Amino acid sequence: MYKIQTMNKISIKGLSLFPHGKYEVAGEIINPDAVIVRSADMHEIEIPGSVKAIARAGAGVNNIPVAKCTERGIVVFNTPGANANAVKELVIASLLFSSRPVFNAANWAKSLSGKGDEIPSLAEKGKSQFIGPEIQGKTLGVIGLGAIGALVANAAVSLGMEVIGYDPYISVDAAWSLSRAVVKAESMDSLLAKADYITLHVPQTDVTKGFINAERIGLMKDGVRLLNFSRGGLVINSDVINAVKSGKIACFVSDFTDEALLSTENIICLPHLGASTPEAEENCARMSVAQIRDFLENGNIVNSVNFPKCKVDSPVPEGGSRLCIANKNIPNMIGQIAAVIAGAHLNIDAMTNQNRADIAYNLIDVNEFISDDIMEQIKAIEGVVSVRVIHGAKQTEDPAVADSDDD
Repeated sequence: MYKIQTMNKISIKGLSLFPHGKYEVAGEIINPDAVIVRSADMHEIEIPGSVKAIARAGAGVNNIPVAKCTERGIVVFNTPGANANAVKELVIASLLFSSRPVFNAANWAKSLSGKGDEIPSLAEKGKSQFIGPEIQGKTLGVIGLGAIGALVANAAVSLGMEVIGYDPYISVDAAWSLSRAVVKAESMDSLLAKADYITLHVPQTDVTKGFINAERIGLMKDGVRLLNFSRGGLVINSDVINAVKSGKIACFVSDFTDEALLSTENIICLPHLGASTPEAEENCARMSVAQIRDFLENGNIVNSVNFPKCKVDSPVPEGGSRLCIANKNIPNMIGQIAAVIAGAHLNIDAMTNQNRADIAYNLIDVNEFISDDIMEQIKAIEGVVSVRVIHGAKQTEDPAVADSDDD
């Protein structure tokens, strides 16, 4: 039986996809095979040696020590696109309330409570202080055209905005999904100079941390409206605060709270609501469960942030075994592994090998059950990071017996 540890609250509908009797799922569990996590910080916890995979029910993996996991052969999955629509809808809402001061207007209207029959006339007199521009006809700059960015760009086009996008690493799938009305920015600087609204949809890395700073803000239009629903670290808060106070940025909307941001007028902070819909939570959980099951049961890797995509469509051979081997991406690894298998007089039925940066991953099918001795020999090869074997169903010696009915 496989053991799955959950961190944070994971959708029950998603977890129900683990077959009863084959998987044990709990928040506290001894020697888990895999972990599903949302926002819990795993950097300071001791990850059990039994863990083979971690699935992040969401896109960002900043809360997971990815490099350490790679060193130990732990596959880290994420769920790109599973919460994309939820984030898109909140970004579109934010475009509107970054222009129209609806929050301030609603709070002011509440202050009229108790004035009875005077309220309608007071509301009419006071509404002029809450004027804001329409978004139709304005230019939206979308930085990052992945699953979320592409949806935001297309939705903004439907709302009548002029949309320019910038993403030097755009995937073929994302490019195909974009509206033909979305214009490719010539450069990052040109997007910043042309956009009335700017929305960020890039991951936080060592390269993108502090991406929006005083220098880049200086390239923007006066009165620009800036949205960040990706990661808080993409923005240098002090630089944005100064720009808001000076009027350079008319409004900043962030899905990440900070003391200084909260106390600054014309900055709106939300408590990381991007994926907080029941639909998104269920989608992320379902994708996480599917990825873990495919990995544990078949050895396949899809949507990993630290391992290469490596997938075979055929099941583990009946009466045989599938070796799942992670190793450093150095010469002669496959030869050494194959030599151990050949030395045990076993035949390799199928093999696939993929690599990503410094790590490689192999799926090797053999026609017999792999013994513990063979496993230990492979583990002993210098450069091998982890080894796991999945045994196929045992062959029935007499098919006639298997097919017969009991009297």
